[in-house]
Amino acid sequence: MDSMADSDELTTLRAENGRLIALLESHGIEWRAQQQPSPPPFEPSRLSIDEKVTIFRRLFRGRIDVFPVRWQSKTTGKSGYAPACANEWRAGVCEKPRIKCGDCGNRLLVPLSDTVIYNHLAGGHTVGVYPLLEDDSCHFLAVDFDEAGHRRRDDRAPGCQHPGAGASHRAGEAVAGAAASLSQRR
Repeated sequence: MDSMADSDELTTLRAENGRLIALLESHGIEWRAQQQPSPPPFEPSRLSIDEKVTIFRRLFRGRIDVFPVRWQSKTTGKSGYAPACANEWRAGVCEKPRIKCGDCGNRLLVPLSDTVIYNHLAGGHTVGVYPLLEDDSCHFLAVDFDEAGHRRRDDRAPGCQHPGAGASHRAGEAVAGAAASLSQRR
């Protein structure tokens, strides 16, 4: 009995579909899916390496006296970012892991250079950026809202004058609030 009911419903739906198609066509409305043009073939960028590095530096402006480098423990799999140090793991100078980098008297921070950025873009290593400048200004802000406790808020972060700049969790509120106060100084 179910198959007969299904058959009747299918017949009714096909008839309705035919009626709607005829109605669309009588009004000159195209209803068939448009054939999507194939994407153009991949063309390598015509920008020089120096131009690409310059664009990258402009988009991700941050501190230039120091930059973070991504690390990953081979034993635990943990990863993170730490300031690049010219003396890291240097025999007789670096005392890791006995002394933490922040407490090391031999720490020599490496400034961000075009070579560092090129090696990052070429996949040689992964570097980050410290967006908050020494004068407490910043040029961009990125916030990661993928925590399990994420909640949506439509209000603005404290002190923020920009609609839609709401924060989603405690870290986001702190970051958005800091960005808001920095943007007000400009």
